[in-house]
Order: sequence, then C-alpha cells, then structure tokens
Amino acid sequence: MDTATASPAKIPWNKGKIVGQKSPLKLKDIWAIRIRLQLNHRTRELALFDLGLDSKLRACDLVKLRVNDICHGDRVSTRAIVLQQNVIAGPV
Repeated sequence: MDTATASPAKIPWNKGKIVGQKSPLKLKDIWAIRIRLQLNHRTRELALFDLGLDSKLRACDLVKLRVNDICHGDRVSTRAIVLQQNVIAGPV
C-alpha cells in the first residue's frame, strides 16, 4: 500500500495581515464616531466611548463598570478610580 499523500503546507492565519499595535484613532475619526452615536441616541455607547478615550482603559474594563462604581446615591462622582484587570494568557 503506497499511500503517498502529500499534506498541504499549513498557511498561517495572519499571513498578509498587519499584526501588532494598531495605529491610534485620528481626530476626525473620533468625531465621526461621536456624531453617529449621538444621532442614533446611543447614550450608553457614547459615554463608554468618551470614558475609554479619557481614561485609556481597555474595553473589557469599561464594560464591567457599574453605576455604583461612579455614583454615590443620586450624585455622580467627579472622579473615580478604576483598576485595570490583569489579563493572564492561557496556553496556546
């Protein structure tokens, strides 16, 4: 039994793609996103977007925020401390 099956060469998933750190958003792109969110009345997403830009937190940390984290009773805090979550990479 001569089964000479040549297994095809495995193509990397990121071949031809740009990997690494992404370039920052341009000011015109930031304003375009804000305008679209305002026109669509997406208040929560607009607040998270603005908070993300101001605080430089990652998205996973932003969506974990709760009202109790930034409000005390009926008052919104002018400042809040949010600790960045530790990300532990698992086996690949």
